[in-house]
Amino acid sequence: MRPDTPAENVDHTAEAARLERTAGLYPEDAEALLLRAAAHLELSGDRPAATALYDRLLSTAEGLANPSLVRALKASNLWEYDHEAEARAIIDGIRATAPRDPAPWVIVAEALEAHDELEAAEAAFTEAAALLLPEGGEPPRPTHPLLYGRHRVRRMRGLPHDDWDTLADTLHTSPITLDELHDPKRVWSLGSENPAELEAEIQRLRAELGAYREALSRPFPVAVLHWPAPELTELLSAYPALATEYDSHESHLSTIEASLRELASSGTPNLGIVTGTVPSYEAFAASEGSSPEDTSLLPQYATTLAARGRAVAWPPQRGADCWCGAGRSYGDCHGTPPPAPAV
Repeated sequence: MRPDTPAENVDHTAEAARLERTAGLYPEDAEALLLRAAAHLELSGDRPAATALYDRLLSTAEGLANPSLVRALKASNLWEYDHEAEARAIIDGIRATAPRDPAPWVIVAEALEAHDELEAAEAAFTEAAALLLPEGGEPPRPTHPLLYGRHRVRRMRGLPHDDWDTLADTLHTSPITLDELHDPKRVWSLGSENPAELEAEIQRLRAELGAYREALSRPFPVAVLHWPAPELTELLSAYPALATEYDSHESHLSTIEASLRELASSGTPNLGIVTGTVPSYEAFAASEGSSPEDTSLLPQYATTLAARGRAVAWPPQRGADCWCGAGRSYGDCHGTPPPAPAV
């Protein structure tokens, strides 16, 4: 499914089946693909089938990149078709293990919120914020939903702002403030006969929808292909014709950074980097019925990796390691702007 396909035109059952078939072709990406398939099954209304996919993933939990995320999604799904006790048990287990990834916390807290467990939802958001937010530093983008969700629940509970609520207000960039978006009285405006109130609510909903669309677009960035040094050496040894694309590994890395900076300056959003491997690239070329030496395959390969959830957002968060894998912070590595040309 293309990212811009309208939701009403999607056959969720067929899309889930397609993703399951793709997962069979790319076992290294099965986790991401099967999670998307399960989401489509939930949207189709076949929640038991979605649970079966979550169980299938959890049966091989040792190989999962994020088992807590899978458990959280399973719990949320179970609660929606009257398996509340099992869902609560899973949620309690996730909170006890305190995962270091924000996503399971957001799903758990929003599941509690959706079932009017506002105090428990706020507690989950707060536990996650205390665990994952850096002291005195800028919160990484993946933690923003924790602060926004916590703000929303506290607003619904009628609690006064605290420091984290203020931080959430600061991070929020929509023209409609969080206090407006999270105002419990908004629901009354939907039944109003006052055109001005209805227009104001439409504007708020548009702003909220824009934020959701931005979040949903992030898994599908404009991605640039990166080859680690050993992979590039193996690639050029096996397919010498590709040397026309890569003078050296150092120039390859410089070209990546320069290309991303140029795209960013032109206003292109959601930029990312995907890391290639020779076996994966060879499998992709075979699936396209082409030779790996066909240079036109390289951007297609990058796009395919991005669509399979393999992209890492660029630029890295402040203080994070550089994308090149050198083990230095981005600011001390490729994040340093090149010197201006001599006049």
